[in-house]
Amino acid sequence: MRAFSAPFGSAAALADAGARRLVRNVRLTVPICLFLICGSFAAATLLSMRMDRTHALNEAALFEAARAHDLASVAGAALDRMAEAGIAYADNPGSDPHVPGLHNVAVYDRNGAVLALLHGRDVPKPPRAAFAADSSAFAAGRQSGIAFAHDGKLIAVTFDAAILAPTSLLNRAALLLPDSSVLAGGWQDSDVRSAAVPSAVRKHWPVTAVTFLDRAGALDAWYGSLPLYLFVILGPALAGGWLAALLVGAFERQQKAAHAIRNLKTLRPVEARLMVRLAAAERAAVEAARSKSEFTAHMSHELRTPLNAVIGFSEVIGEEFYGPAGHPKYVEYARDIADAGRNLHAKIGDILEFSNIEAGRYPLLPEFVDLGEIAAACVDEQKGRAFSRRIDLAVGFAEPGLVRADPRALKRIFSNLLVNALDYTAEGGRVRVDIQDEEGTLVARIVDSGAGFSGAEQRQAGNAFQRFDRAGTVTGAGLGLAIAMELARRLGGAMRLSSEPGAGCVMELRLLKISLPHH
Repeated sequence: MRAFSAPFGSAAALADAGARRLVRNVRLTVPICLFLICGSFAAATLLSMRMDRTHALNEAALFEAARAHDLASVAGAALDRMAEAGIAYADNPGSDPHVPGLHNVAVYDRNGAVLALLHGRDVPKPPRAAFAADSSAFAAGRQSGIAFAHDGKLIAVTFDAAILAPTSLLNRAALLLPDSSVLAGGWQDSDVRSAAVPSAVRKHWPVTAVTFLDRAGALDAWYGSLPLYLFVILGPALAGGWLAALLVGAFERQQKAAHAIRNLKTLRPVEARLMVRLAAAERAAVEAARSKSEFTAHMSHELRTPLNAVIGFSEVIGEEFYGPAGHPKYVEYARDIADAGRNLHAKIGDILEFSNIEAGRYPLLPEFVDLGEIAAACVDEQKGRAFSRRIDLAVGFAEPGLVRADPRALKRIFSNLLVNALDYTAEGGRVRVDIQDEEGTLVARIVDSGAGFSGAEQRQAGNAFQRFDRAGTVTGAGLGLAIAMELARRLGGAMRLSSEPGAGCVMELRLLKISLPHH
């Protein structure tokens, strides 16, 4: 026993270790379990399909067997009527039995001589074997007949085969003679069910009723249920796959959290404290960013309300709506207050707009717009400002093209870029707007002849509240370019600033060109 205990114990230990490793590997264990479950469903479904198919064929076979017995009974009754008509004529040769479908009756002696004939035409010709048999049946052209012995004589009766059974019973059925020739109906070489034709006046009739199994009709309902079988197989498979993905994802997240906790427990106290501080700092940063956005939006809105009153009342005093202010300086100061209020109102509006864009509360309603038309409209709006400073502002080359964007956001982008270009361009300078199609992308370039930007300034351009002061230039809150870049990003476009100190600046806006189908 000791000789075999060690190898057996080693194999058991290896199997146990393998099972534990398999259980821990969820990515492998779950698909294996899913495969086994779906395989069992598929096997059960296939067995059920096979059993249902066999049941359908068996039911059809039972139905055809019952139909064969019904056909045999009906045909036996019809043959008995023909036999009774023949016996009545043989017993009384002067009579004429009126039976529907009866053609002729002949009475023979045992040597084959005709003793009596109902009609003088179409003499029945029973086979020679009929003289030695108790009864027989035969087919003679379009007529069918029976022959049987009675009181030492042989009676042969011919009749129309159509009277043996209704047409509905002969559908996929036939009455066969012993030599497999067809007495009535149509023969098919397929799965058949048969029944002997009974007789009430003779021992039996040598005729067999057969019906043919309609396999296609029997399996119609089974074929119709195939989609249900597929659903039984695929339904659990798809549901199991989806649940398996959820289970693996949840388990892996739990494992990562547990792994992180184990790693945290294995750290030294100093490292653990640093990790906790890092997590707390990250959470605090997220909360601070959220609080900043909410505070900025809230305060910007609260400041604009009293500022509107300041601007309105200063305009009333400056225009002297209710009479002279007294001293001319009061009017001058009131107008200065209104100008400063409007300037502050615009800066607060920029702050509120940037906060809404940054928080994702700036609604965009994209539609197909012509980029050149938007640019031309914005240039026209800034014409007065450029004229007052003797700056040549115009649209240079504008290639037509459609983009999918929000027109309001596009106007905001162009207005901010044009205002920046005019602010940083000295009097007598030049600002041009060009729109070109570059390989399916519409590129709008705002080119100015200003002082330009250094490399460090270009890297900081687009940051919120970032201003670049120049001698003789009044700048805003430093949000114009930041708003334009954020709106361009949300529209699916891109912006790029290129400049050299003293050589002007080029600001590019790139948007995907849309080609509408021609009708």
